[in-house]
Amino acid sequence: MSKKRGLSLEEKREKMLQIFYESQDFFLLKELEKMGPKRGVISQSVKDVIQSLVDDDLVAKDKIGISIYFWSLPSCAGNQLRSIRQKLETDLQGSNKRLAELVDQCEALKKGREETEERTEALTQLKDIERKHKELKNEMVQFADNDPATLEAKRTAIEVAHQSANRWTDNIFTLRQWCSNNFPQAKEQLEHLYTEAGITDDFDYIELSAFPLSSSLEADTPKQLVEDEA
Repeated sequence: MSKKRGLSLEEKREKMLQIFYESQDFFLLKELEKMGPKRGVISQSVKDVIQSLVDDDLVAKDKIGISIYFWSLPSCAGNQLRSIRQKLETDLQGSNKRLAELVDQCEALKKGREETEERTEALTQLKDIERKHKELKNEMVQFADNDPATLEAKRTAIEVAHQSANRWTDNIFTLRQWCSNNFPQAKEQLEHLYTEAGITDDFDYIELSAFPLSSSLEADTPKQLVEDEA
């Protein structure tokens, strides 16, 4: 024996609307839950069905006192459906107008883009130019380290680092002198502490040598080398 198919949501909505149209009365939710099974809608789903009808403005609800009543009249539903139809027709007209505009734009864009021998050749040349442009960009990246602006930025960074290093060296010398003046009896312990910290006898200020150029520029810019050495 085949199992009986349950009602779809749309079928349930129609069944519940029939209750309102036939009676043209006001109902509480619990009343509708009792009437639903008589139309084939189980009581557990009546609440969700009614809410979907309310969301679509096919059923009205209002709170009177402490109770919420639901109702729907055929005339109200007819007005609602006519309003929906009018909106859909307006949307359809707008969509058709937009479609016509897009078709016209498409046809206009096709003009001058016909597949001709000249156009095919021009596109081929364009691809070659784009490929060459990409190759040149990659080549420029390889020479970025030799860019004058990059070299100047490196020179500036080295100068800043050099000044900072010597400033700390000066601070260390000042601290050593202060310790020697205030703790002369701890000279051996202090010297041991300095050695552990890497402050040996050859500890001194850093001299800034000439900024080195890359080997690729040494052969091409001898004049620059002479100026740097000077």
